[in-house]
Amino acid sequence: MRRDVAPQDSADGDADEELDDVEEEFAPRPPWRINRLLQTSASMFVSLIVHLVLFVALGLWMLPEVVTPPIQEIVSHFVERREDEELLKIELDEELRPQTEINQSALPYTPEVGVASSSEAPGGASGAGTTTISAPQLDKSLDVYTESHDISIDGPLADAPPPSTLVAATPDGALGNPRSVVDNYDQAMDQITQEILWFMEKSPVLVVWCFDQSESMKDDQKQIRDRIERVYTELGLTQQQQHRLMTGVVSYGSGFALHTQEPTSSLEKIRAAIDAVPSDPSGREMMCEAVGRAIALHRPYAEKSNRKMLLILVTDESGDVQNNNAFLEQAIAEAKAAKCRTYVLGREAVFGYPYAHIRWQHPQTKRIHWLQIDRGPETAFVEQLQTDGFRRRYDAHPSGFGPYEQTRLARETGGVFFMLPGLESNLVRGEKRRYELEAMRAYRPDLRARIEIIADRDTSVLRRTIWQVIFDLNPYNPEIAKIIEMRVEFSPNLPQLVQQAREEQAKAIIYLQYLARLQVVLEELAEYRAQEAAPRWQANYDLIYAQSIAYQARIFEYGAYLEQFVQNPPVVPLTKAPNLTLEDWDIHTRKETLTTESQPYIDRATELYQQVLVDHPGTPWAARAQHELQRGFGVELRPDYEPPYPTIAPGTKLLPIPKL
Repeated sequence: MRRDVAPQDSADGDADEELDDVEEEFAPRPPWRINRLLQTSASMFVSLIVHLVLFVALGLWMLPEVVTPPIQEIVSHFVERREDEELLKIELDEELRPQTEINQSALPYTPEVGVASSSEAPGGASGAGTTTISAPQLDKSLDVYTESHDISIDGPLADAPPPSTLVAATPDGALGNPRSVVDNYDQAMDQITQEILWFMEKSPVLVVWCFDQSESMKDDQKQIRDRIERVYTELGLTQQQQHRLMTGVVSYGSGFALHTQEPTSSLEKIRAAIDAVPSDPSGREMMCEAVGRAIALHRPYAEKSNRKMLLILVTDESGDVQNNNAFLEQAIAEAKAAKCRTYVLGREAVFGYPYAHIRWQHPQTKRIHWLQIDRGPETAFVEQLQTDGFRRRYDAHPSGFGPYEQTRLARETGGVFFMLPGLESNLVRGEKRRYELEAMRAYRPDLRARIEIIADRDTSVLRRTIWQVIFDLNPYNPEIAKIIEMRVEFSPNLPQLVQQAREEQAKAIIYLQYLARLQVVLEELAEYRAQEAAPRWQANYDLIYAQSIAYQARIFEYGAYLEQFVQNPPVVPLTKAPNLTLEDWDIHTRKETLTTESQPYIDRATELYQQVLVDHPGTPWAARAQHELQRGFGVELRPDYEPPYPTIAPGTKLLPIPKL
């Protein structure tokens, strides 16, 4: 039986293992195909021939009829010409009509409970045979970008003011601070208290608290509730003055809930409202829609009582992707119309990746599950590969910035995004890192509206090609996953293991062909990289180019190692004292490599990664390059022994796996 356990960081030599409950698709595909570039590249065929020679051993294996069609389908997918796909649709409705009263009847729906899940089993093919493998060749004319790029540009973000600078001192309509790093809620609340105090000197204030209903937020909500009274105390409000600061409380998950029938100054009612925030098991957070709705509901009260409105969003996730795409610009428009500043108490986004995973042990089965949460990316669209070479990413490398929607919302409304410590103790592959502020200034994300970013992308050959590369290697596309999701757990039953190994080796042939084409395309982009002015996109290109070569070496080693293992499988005991049983064989990465043929690729990839460290120091790109180097380029299978899990009596009702 396959376990549902955590993938461990391969740099530490631990196993990369299957995770459950992962969304099938995280973003829409761009409207054009990289295959058009590939089809026009003559050098592609040279590289293709080289890799077919490299894998002549794998190519000799006979593919069973039952698995041959899926492989052929993937081949055609990579090379066929397709019609353009529809662009991402974004609602930009500037005319939002607020409700005239704040009551439950104003809500179009109440919180709903629903569970969305998906299961997947990467397909594959099989083959057989072994022979001498020829050495791969790298293009000797490849340039390495060693020159420095002393470029100063005005990016879409204004320079972030230091945390001690009050945004409230700026006039309405001014841009806010999309990146204020704090150590805890107390620091963020202290700054918010100062903001409220500044506004109260001019007029009464309405504060709307907007809470994420995720189970992971319960402790955070308690901290906020306990801190509210301190805010009132620090503001020095007497009982007669408390009406100058009114408070509303709302929450959201798959639905929306209003917890204060009307704004109140009663601490008791505020605490009760926060305690009433439910836990939504659906795992969906309609964040942007909830923000817009909360502002629209409270706007009439704020205008009638001549109050300045502030909304404080408390969340540890980036929100439902589709809902964000549809409602972000509406929420910003509503906030601007109501002159409502938005403050976000949020977490750091994962670098170039939408998700993170939280460790959770089932209380009955005692099995470990890694629950997916939305935690990024820091940009409007992902700008990094979503695969680690073997399969989809499961890391939580920090980006140095908050999620795009939250930072854009704070910036556009004159508020602040408070970036709370992003490393939870149960976050898989979490990494506590604070990047150098000055180093990161030139690498700030583009916080313009998505539609503007798309328009700019299409004017840049480099950017639109990199975007297409990312989506062509999208492991959340089930068709692509059949090839680029390599198996990392193998059966303890030898005949079954051999069959699994043959299927993976056949997939590796196709995967290598595509990576070789990808390398060619990226090399042809070198002149555009030299012309690119934005350090962020220089770094995107440099890292992905290095990965395109490194992953060829790793996949080649993977296929060769599986062949060696099949030909000479090690003998290990099926059980170990006191009560351990061989569960499966797990793939681990290691420094040691098996073949000399992969060495030219390893040398070249190492050189490129080291150049990323030199050209982009103190940034997530450098951290990711260092991680890739630490992983090593070799692989091996290690036996995994597990103790027996608790016996579940027939008919026992098992608790569902939660959604965060």
